Amino acid sequence: MRVRYTLRARDDLDAIYDDLDQRDSEAAQAVKELIEQRIARLSMFPLMAPATDEPGIFELSIVRYPYMVYYELKGEDEVWIIHIRDTRRKSWRGIA
Repeated sequence: MRVRYTLRARDDLDAIYDDLDQRDSEAAQAVKELIEQRIARLSMFPLMAPATDEPGIFELSIVRYPYMVYYELKGEDEVWIIHIRDTRRKSWRGIA
């Protein structure tokens, strides 16, 4: 399966990475790598995360860190990352 990102998800990731770099640029690299590894694993195991209350949307937790990756499956060969949320911030309602 191929993993793709919506523009919103790319923006989310950029904002998270900027925040991490401002806090501690050395430690940020390890967190960035973990986020990317967990997302990349979806290409092999697209059903590894539980479904949400939103039909067709799955929620991948980045263990040990306050980030949640929301994604959906498109057809039989694509995983679309639709939103990446820092759970320390305001709650997220839906994909719109």
